[in-house]
Amino acid sequence: MSRLSVPNLEYAAGASGQVYAQIKKAIGSVPNTFAAIAAHGPAALKSILAADAVLAAGSLTKRDQEVIKLVISSAGGCDYCVAAHNHLAKLAGVKPEELKQIRKGQPTGDAKRDALVGFVRKLALSSGTVRDEDFAAIKAAGYSDAQLVEISLAFATTVFTNVFNRINDTEIDFPAVA
Repeated sequence: MSRLSVPNLEYAAGASGQVYAQIKKAIGSVPNTFAAIAAHGPAALKSILAADAVLAAGSLTKRDQEVIKLVISSAGGCDYCVAAHNHLAKLAGVKPEELKQIRKGQPTGDAKRDALVGFVRKLALSSGTVRDEDFAAIKAAGYSDAQLVEISLAFATTVFTNVFNRINDTEIDFPAVA
């Protein structure tokens, strides 16, 4: 059970209630992590949702965004975020076998995706330190300067939710990862 209390979503009022209504309208339900963040910091959740809107308008595909978030969550050991981003990556078209390979840091056979996975994994495991060779490899794979900004934004928002879910021990409400 999650550590932080969450009000009944149907009766929540004020800033939290407004955020819940926006999320329900957009995706049909409020994931447990969003409910807990909004209950105690609605402005923080609005910031995360705004960042996700920036990413959605950017040049990285939804598939790439979810792969980035899955790699960071796997490296960080956040079970909630691994389940969420595994599910969302699957919805974005990543095959189950590829998801398993991505979570384990194994090659998928897609050179561009593998370069992205390797780069993001190195970022996650090195607290963001990038060697010249890592930078050259991601650029050689075809990622633009603008996409490096987007990768950084996806990284930052995912670290926030990873840390929050580890603090909260958020109850997982996404399909189990096999």
